[in-house]
Parts: sequence; structure tokens; C-alpha cells
Amino acid sequence: MSKLLPPVLCVVGARPNFMKMAPILEAFARAEPAIPATLVHTGQHYDVAMNEQHFAALGLPKPDISLEVGSGSHAKQTAAVMEHFEPVLDEVQPAAVLVVGDVNSTLACTLVASKKGVPVIHVEAGLRSYDRTMPEEINRVLTDQIADLLFTTEAKAEDNLAREGVPAERVRFVGNVMIDSVHRNREKAVSAAQTLAALDVDPAKPWGLVTLHRPSNVDDAAVLANIVGTLNEAAERLPLVFPVHPRTRARMSHVAAPRTTYGSAGTAAPVGAVSDRESARSALQEPPEGTAPGAVSRSEAAPTGATNLHLLDPVDYLTMLGLLQSATLVITDSGGLQEETTALGIPCLTVRENTERPITIEQGTNTLVGTDRATILAAVDNILTTGGKQGRIPEYWDGQTAERIATELNRWLGRSG
Repeated sequence: MSKLLPPVLCVVGARPNFMKMAPILEAFARAEPAIPATLVHTGQHYDVAMNEQHFAALGLPKPDISLEVGSGSHAKQTAAVMEHFEPVLDEVQPAAVLVVGDVNSTLACTLVASKKGVPVIHVEAGLRSYDRTMPEEINRVLTDQIADLLFTTEAKAEDNLAREGVPAERVRFVGNVMIDSVHRNREKAVSAAQTLAALDVDPAKPWGLVTLHRPSNVDDAAVLANIVGTLNEAAERLPLVFPVHPRTRARMSHVAAPRTTYGSAGTAAPVGAVSDRESARSALQEPPEGTAPGAVSRSEAAPTGATNLHLLDPVDYLTMLGLLQSATLVITDSGGLQEETTALGIPCLTVRENTERPITIEQGTNTLVGTDRATILAAVDNILTTGGKQGRIPEYWDGQTAERIATELNRWLGRSG
């Protein structure tokens, strides 16, 4: 790596960024010529244990620079990242700033770089839900308008950018770098059987994986209570394993879900179901001192006598990947899981009214079910009866996206033909 070449400043701010950045940094090191990189972690996700889990699991080096911004409102967090990132640009003098995804750090670092005259590269550009109530949508739109080089995951993203007036010469269709991480880590993933054993869940029988973290689902007490009640009822059909996101953990500890399932009026919830404030708080309490991050024990997974809705602490990427590739179905509001389930051929039910990743519906295994109880349960029943939606792997979701990014970036920087 030549010291004469200024580095590309690569920014991670939230957990999904880690999975996308790991293969990119590896590809940069293998490129001809190699692309020097400096890794900056803004610290937008403030759970230190989870950050350390993800860096270790993905083989990422420790960040060269940590901003340690932490949590806060969207405005405070974005402003804090901008304030802390500016002196980094002054010190490093990079060839460009590379940002991924749609978190607050993505937009904040883009704004600072642009104002300082530093080129911006956006990985995962052009995705649109057309829902301006989503903070991520605002981050995506503004970042794409500012970025100098935009790497897209699907053809429809190129169409979105063209409609918004982004010149075609700034756009490169390279595929989905998140799927690179799936390919490179599948064999290293923690066996689902190992995780499920602590929950008394038989991996040979149907079971489902659940994640929830979107503000639209967890910030409204009534919506969250409805979803938890629906999950309790779905868990009567098959065991559900629910690694609880910190955001959801905080909200569930203050939500009293209905004490009945959403079957017929007056039908009592199963004994121990996670359907009232105290049981939710009990299930989501901090693990005992000395417990490894992501470790699963029966006492932590769910209250004594609980139904088949098994709550556990957040797990690292390799544990989640092991669960994901072995599940019968996935119920989620995560954009990344919509993509990963399509790549793995696992039926996915997305608890949202829209998605910025329509290719997972049009070509993949994803189905939008919203938050309606009957719709979710009918979709679960359909998967258990028919095996669910059959999809195909989208173009360039082949595990080689990071290599294409490195090749295109070297050309763009004038470092190769």
C-alpha cells in the first residue's frame, strides 16, 4: 500500500454498516492497486457490547478512529457526528469518504465531506420506500443527491436515481454487498441447533425467527402491544425465537400488551405468555453478571412457563446468521433481513406497509404483511402449509459485489484502466 496515495475514509455508524464494510475493506486490500482505507466508527449505536461482537464476528479491524457519539435525537446525533467528523477530515485529508446505508452517520458524514470539498461515495444508493415519515428515507434521498459516486444494489434503484435527476455517469450497478457477508460467513455461522438447545426448541421441526426495531412498530404502545399479541398467537403454531433489539427492549418494558390473545374474545392468553407489562419486563431484564454477550440460557430466554415465544438477548452476527439460514420463516421489520432471507431462500414476512427493497418482493421470498393480526397469521399458516413464497437470487447478489466496488473505485480514482 503506497503511502503516496491518500486513503479512502470508510465510515461505519450502526450495526448493519459493519456487515457491509467488512467485505469492502477486504476487497480494497486485494485490489490492484490496493486501495488504502481508514476506518472510522462514529459510535452511533451506543451498545458497546454489540459493537464489539460485530467487529469480532466479522473480522473487522478495530477502527482507526472512533468518534463515540452515542445516542440522542436524530438532530442531536446528526449534529454530533458532523461536529466530531470535521476535524477527522482535516487531519486525514482523504481521497474520498465512503458511506454505506441510510443511518444518521451516513448523512452527517456526507454533509461534512461535501462542504469540505471531499468526494463522497455511497454504497447502497437509490433505495426508496417513498415514505418520508421514515428517518432513513430522508437520509437516503439527501445522501444520494450529494454523493459523487453511487453504488446500487438493484436496477430499480438506478431508475429511482434517474427520476430524481442524478446523472447516470455517477451511478454504478454493482449488486448487494450485504450478501457478500452472507457468502463469506455461512460456514462460520454458529449452528442454530446450538442456540435452540438452550430454549428447548427442536431445530428439526418448524420454528420461526423474529426481529423488531422500527420506530413505527415499537414506539407506539398500541402498535407494539398488538404485534406482541399477534406473535403470542403465532407461537401457538410454531416456536418463535426473538433476539430483542435494545430499542425494542426499552419500549417493551413499558408496554402492557392485551392479556388475551387475538383469537376469539375472552380467550385467555397461554400461561406465561409475554403479554403484560411484568412478563415483558421479566423476559427482557439484563442478563446476570458474567453472562457472555448474546449467550442464551433458558432463564433468560423467556419467563418460566412461557409459551413458544422465546425472548433472548441480542446475538452477534454469526449466531444470527446461523438462526437465519435454518429458520422455517422470519418475521421482521429489518431491511437487511429482507435481503438476507431472499439470498438464503427463507420465507420472510415484513411487518411494514412498505419497503425500500422491492426486489425482495418481486424476485425474492419477502411478503409485506403490515401489522394486521389476521394477515400475519394467514401468512404464517400459508408458509407452514405450502412452504411459502419461492424466489430467485437477484442479479449480482453473488458474493462478488465488494470486488466490483473496488474495481470501479480504482477506475474512478484514476488508479487503473
